[in-house]
Amino acid sequence: MRLARALVTAALATVFLVGAGHAPRAVAGELPGGTTFFTDPDSQVSKWVAANPNDSRRPRIASRIAGQPQAVWFARYSPSTVTADVHKVTSAAAAKGQVPVLVAYMIPNRDCGGASAGGAPDLAAYDAWARDFAAGLGTGSSIVILEPDSIALISCLSAGELSGRYASLARAANAIHAANPKARVYFDAGHSAWNSAATQASRLRAAGVLTSGDGIYSNVSNYQRTANEVAFAKSVLGQLGGSGLTAVIDTSRNGNGPAPDNAWCDPHGRKLGENPTANTGDPAIDAYLWIKLPGELDGCAGPAGSFSPDYAYELAG
Repeated sequence: MRLARALVTAALATVFLVGAGHAPRAVAGELPGGTTFFTDPDSQVSKWVAANPNDSRRPRIASRIAGQPQAVWFARYSPSTVTADVHKVTSAAAAKGQVPVLVAYMIPNRDCGGASAGGAPDLAAYDAWARDFAAGLGTGSSIVILEPDSIALISCLSAGELSGRYASLARAANAIHAANPKARVYFDAGHSAWNSAATQASRLRAAGVLTSGDGIYSNVSNYQRTANEVAFAKSVLGQLGGSGLTAVIDTSRNGNGPAPDNAWCDPHGRKLGENPTANTGDPAIDAYLWIKLPGELDGCAGPAGSFSPDYAYELAG
């Protein structure tokens, strides 16, 4: 087992040494419309449901949220266990014939020091973490949401830091494809009420999406309506020009659209959006996904990532 791990690690190290932007983009194939996404029994909402059988909020939260497939986030810097942590998810999904949605969320200067600050201490550490993340993917199909906000939110970075980040994102995607060619890697497109499609496409191009990505994602942790995100994602893809890339959209909390004042941090009055599905009826849109986990806070009503049954209950109403 140690020898196999060493061989995988050595292969991924070679991918990183080759560098970003020169290898052809790995194409993982179309995502079938009948794809069943992974429902994580170890999610915070599932644990809350199991621990609170008599809570009056439980039936609604259990049926509307815990019963739906959602992404699994890798947001805590644990380099010694990340391979095993990823493998636990991908192997459980494979055993059920499901496709896991994995969020790699470890880029340095994450969230520009905001409520979700953290990540690897530097890009060298991130590169190593990304290789180890990739080593846990196994051989089945998977979706990797690569570093939310890493391309849309760059105001805290110098030109040199930004160049380094872009190169690291491309290397991470290349490592994922080298470890598992069936993995689909999506790059950050922000959302329709943030940067323009032209600006976001320019940044995505600089980050290597054309050579290292399978697509883009939008609306992660935000509330923009699905129709707006579809139009925005198609505009970004159009700006990238005949790339063959596609998109996924986070619909976890956009059922009522954005708050009237465009508040993004735990606003009230929001609702769940479309259930996760790969049957979108649009060849440019691979899936609607629940990437931000409904009920897990943005950082204003409580610590970012903590589960609030009150907020979950409100979303599910």
